[in-house]
Amino acid sequence: MQDDTDAALAAWLTDRLDGVTEVTIGSFERPHGGYSAETLIVPATVTEAGVARDERFVVRREVAEPPVYPAQVAGIDVEIEIQWRVMSAVAAHGDVPVAPLLGYEDDPSVLGAPFFVMGFVDGDVPSESPSYAAEGFFVDAASHERRRMVETGIDAMAAIHAIDVDAAGLAWLAPDGAADAGLRQLRIWRDYAERELDGRPHELMMAAFDRLEREIPAGGEPVLTWGDARLGNVIWQGFRPACLTDFEAAALAPREIDVGWWIMFEQWAHATAGAEPLDGELSPDEVVAHYAAASGHEIADIGPWVLFAAARYAAIVVRVMNRMVARGELPADQTLYLEPIAPVLRPLLES
Repeated sequence: MQDDTDAALAAWLTDRLDGVTEVTIGSFERPHGGYSAETLIVPATVTEAGVARDERFVVRREVAEPPVYPAQVAGIDVEIEIQWRVMSAVAAHGDVPVAPLLGYEDDPSVLGAPFFVMGFVDGDVPSESPSYAAEGFFVDAASHERRRMVETGIDAMAAIHAIDVDAAGLAWLAPDGAADAGLRQLRIWRDYAERELDGRPHELMMAAFDRLEREIPAGGEPVLTWGDARLGNVIWQGFRPACLTDFEAAALAPREIDVGWWIMFEQWAHATAGAEPLDGELSPDEVVAHYAAASGHEIADIGPWVLFAAARYAAIVVRVMNRMVARGELPADQTLYLEPIAPVLRPLLES
């Protein structure tokens, strides 16, 4: 991509940066992690009023494969567009930090696919592989610093939920008004899981969905949900959020979906690393209590929402493995999709 698109990206940036007369693109970096859009860190030399300065930008570009997450709205399935529209609304109407947004391009002739560009935000990001629960800056931090991270991350999640959906122009995420928001999400995710399985067995995931049919509460106030609320989707500075990332799975849904995902992902990070919780981390009950204090919203029973999070994660793994089969990276008869979430999903079903 580099040789073919330097000039196109440089011209695109020059047109969108006020007062800039020239942009020279350096060598792209591709950070590890993520399964949806392609992410490129782009160093550049920017010339303004005859003075050159070095900057870094982040390009998020749509990939040709099927989206990782199920469509919330029929016909709106370009994850780059969804992320751009949600981040723009959060930047304009929310009290949370996101990267500076420079522009969205839906014309695939520029870089071969829709993309958007953000300013680069420096900081620490908890890793999935190796797990931040086993090594890295999170483990090396003092207990009060870890606690600060967890609490301020939950505060940021609550601030997303506080955004006025109508004022932010986000009603397009649920044209039906998100009536019975919890049950609507259950339908979306179960249908998605069954399509991706295509008749293959997944006893743990389907047992979870069966149980959720009985336990997910009807109704539920729909709010803007992050969709992938976790420590690893935050860039941290001084153990506080400097930038929230990854809004492709945003939805109008009960806030409990995000809280349950936060708890589930912490359990998964520790289970897969074989690591016990560290001093300063919060138990599930403490997460719920801190969220209630930050949001003013009491959660009666987080249990079904943690189980829903694990079922959603299992479905995402099936989709990701299907994409790897389509690329020729895995055989068609692979059963790896059964494994990643089992250490969390099985005990949840047994509880």
